[in-house]
Amino acid sequence: MAEVTQLGERRTSVDDVFDFLQNEILSLQLRPGDKISEAEIAARFGVSRQPVRDAFSRLANLDLLLIRPQRATEVKRFSMREIEKSRFVRASVEKEVLRRAAQFCDAVGAAELDIAIAKQVDLLNRRDFGAFGAMDYDFHKRLCRIARADFAFDVIMSEKSKVDRLCMLSLSKEDRMPELVEDHRQIAEAVKAHDADTAVAAGVLHLSRLDETIRFISETNANYFEMTDR
Repeated sequence: MAEVTQLGERRTSVDDVFDFLQNEILSLQLRPGDKISEAEIAARFGVSRQPVRDAFSRLANLDLLLIRPQRATEVKRFSMREIEKSRFVRASVEKEVLRRAAQFCDAVGAAELDIAIAKQVDLLNRRDFGAFGAMDYDFHKRLCRIARADFAFDVIMSEKSKVDRLCMLSLSKEDRMPELVEDHRQIAEAVKAHDADTAVAAGVLHLSRLDETIRFISETNANYFEMTDR
């Protein structure tokens, strides 16, 4: 049985290529519009083109790559329409999560939120922008668990991943990390106090923080966006 478990947990070359490229894209080492070569990636990992092609397909399904026949694959540019759609879906789900979290939060949930905020404050003090992204995911996952709606996190994660690169630009260009940590703190306090309306209001404010970033980036880096958005 142990042997079966080990086999089940074995990573593939597709996983390695996928994880590497996803991190490069989300961390903006690869920028919107950058070209990616199957042959170069295959040579870098010492694999055939098929695993690379499979990894490319997975990234395309996440709207991170644009694959076109007979043309170079490139990191997908931002789409204003897709950003608006993604944020609408996420906001709708998160409002219900916060209402439920405020209703169901108990002592264990409150302690979880306190731990999450303490970790974020520590990252803020160390100005660790890279690690903050993971803590941001963790915070929203905890809220879904407290809301007894773990399934909602899958939706939030899917929609959030579509604009994570903008969030990274926000943190690196405008240094809004203190503002985001304070938003999380206010959300946590409202949830612990079973104040659903305040929790939702704080959540809406939190999601709106990206509005100015989107405007700023679209004006200063128009080439990051699809032609129809320029």
